[in-house]
Amino acid sequence: MSNSPEPVSVIILDKKYQFACDPEQRNDLVEAARQLDETMTEIKDSGRLMSLERIALQAALNFSAQLMKLREAESYRKEKIDSKIRILADQIDDALNT
Repeated sequence: MSNSPEPVSVIILDKKYQFACDPEQRNDLVEAARQLDETMTEIKDSGRLMSLERIALQAALNFSAQLMKLREAESYRKEKIDSKIRILADQIDDALNT
């Protein structure tokens, strides 16, 4: 089975775009395009007249802010888990040394 890129069509703000991607990435690309379309449509429908470029930039900034928040939350979660693992490892060491 070949993993050569295949064409995938998506619609963003009522305009059709075609991309090439590996078959196993197709669903991710389609979902990403759906989310982008939804976000850009919300921005467009907010009532302010904006060019396509401004709508795309606003969407990109929104996604970037979400990504930053997710990374921050992941870092916090990882620190908490690492701390808990250290505590449990110390408790195990104490129990084994007793």
